[in-house]
Amino acid sequence: MCSIMGYKGKGVSLEDFKQHFDKTISRGPDMQRILRYGDTVLGFERLAIMGLTEEGMQPFELNNNSSTNALVCNGEIYGFRKIKKELEKEYTFVSDSDCEILLPMYEKYGTDMFAMLDAEYACIIYDASKDDLIAARDPIGIRPLFYGYTKEGNIIFASEAKNLIGLADEVKPFPPGHYYADGEFVLYRDMTKVDEVVSDDIEVVCKNIHDKLVAGIEKRLDADAPLGFLLSGGLDSSLVCAVSAKILKKPIRTFAIGMNTDAIDLKYAKEVADYLGSDHQEIIITRDDVIESLEEVISILGTYDITTIRASMGMYLICKAIHKQTDIRVLMTGEISDELFGYKYTDFAPDAAAFQEEAAKRIRELFMYDVLRADRCISSNSMEARVPFGDLDFVKYVMSIDPEMKMNKYNKGKYLLRHAFEGDYLPYDILMREKAAFSDAVGHSMVDHLKDYAAEKYSDEEFEKLSAKYDFARPFTKESLLYREIFEKFYPGQAQMIVDFWMPNKEWEGCNVNDPSARVLSNYGASGE
Repeated sequence: MCSIMGYKGKGVSLEDFKQHFDKTISRGPDMQRILRYGDTVLGFERLAIMGLTEEGMQPFELNNNSSTNALVCNGEIYGFRKIKKELEKEYTFVSDSDCEILLPMYEKYGTDMFAMLDAEYACIIYDASKDDLIAARDPIGIRPLFYGYTKEGNIIFASEAKNLIGLADEVKPFPPGHYYADGEFVLYRDMTKVDEVVSDDIEVVCKNIHDKLVAGIEKRLDADAPLGFLLSGGLDSSLVCAVSAKILKKPIRTFAIGMNTDAIDLKYAKEVADYLGSDHQEIIITRDDVIESLEEVISILGTYDITTIRASMGMYLICKAIHKQTDIRVLMTGEISDELFGYKYTDFAPDAAAFQEEAAKRIRELFMYDVLRADRCISSNSMEARVPFGDLDFVKYVMSIDPEMKMNKYNKGKYLLRHAFEGDYLPYDILMREKAAFSDAVGHSMVDHLKDYAAEKYSDEEFEKLSAKYDFARPFTKESLLYREIFEKFYPGQAQMIVDFWMPNKEWEGCNVNDPSARVLSNYGASGE
């Protein structure tokens, strides 16, 4: 991960800019550079992943007719070598960094370039000819970007909301799949739009799922820095590990986490690690570890959402241990599969159209929930997240599959994904294992400890009084109140950055629950055992 920040106008001094930019130095601990272009300021904090020499340091600049365009980008541009080879006919590159291609692309194609990218990125460009800023974010929002307006009315961009607190009255997430130019946000790609429904037979569909996911994993293994794998023992992370091990043809480094009393996933993660022959490490955590880290985790996340915070406790603590104990800089993860193929609650979808609509909603909102969690937990520990299930070609294809085929008509959730990888990738019991939520699989006691801690903190009367303070996303349990109170401490008045609580679709029969955990659903069954 890296951190970027950009501002044009009066009212923010270089000292103020640096003070706020320093809040995300963990994203880019290797080097910081802040440059001024007239009354425009661009900042970059680097975590070196591709092109490890100093020549890869940003902002990148491109001189054109005695003026200088500049760019800062937090991202991975897949297939950049092919694009670079074409651009080398007209431009001279100074580094091996993938992001260096973006300025020549902008000069050649303008804002049309953003729809051409196969990337997870956020970038800010200073266009000297317009004396203005252009910004853009990848179509899923895997890389973070926020914006706000100073009291002078000037727009300011930054990787995280915390950079902008105190500089802008209202901090907003930059919408995924959009670019900002000439004072407007323009949608350049909607990942939920289906151009043509895929209605092939199941074997053809599953072969395509297999091939596209393998391709998405393979391109994300390209890194000049040490690579590691988060392994829960569930289907998604296990598949990422299994495919990667086949591609790399050498032992990979895997990491699993669990509570010291009732960890569910550790035994499954070990089974996968043994099967793959990985260099495997377990991280064991306690109740005290969880409670003591809660405030820090919420300050890092910038959310009050119950599901996101619960799932982040284990993810943050495992990433913290990896950062302290290893030289790993890049972590492969299994996020985004649930939103594409369904989760426990989508078994209750009344019909295929409702299933598809729910999947589209979740994909559009990913940047506020699971993707936010993966980015912050990993980047706050000075590493980079790679999310193969978020591969643009893969997502577009799965969203186009006839939803009748994706619904759970097979008595097994995510059947298409499981069937696509039958063979020697994983032990059969892992491939067909029932889904368990990560926050539950770390150990049911973890969520129970958090609930108990909140219950001890507030009486019933205090809960009613304190919850009533909030008009937007009002807390509805003592646990949600606890998270909101901590959130407000670090992000006062910014609750609307998150549109709502991540909850099952309450309009569906069987889903009108008051807790986001799949444990409360009637079909949880053998999940998490």
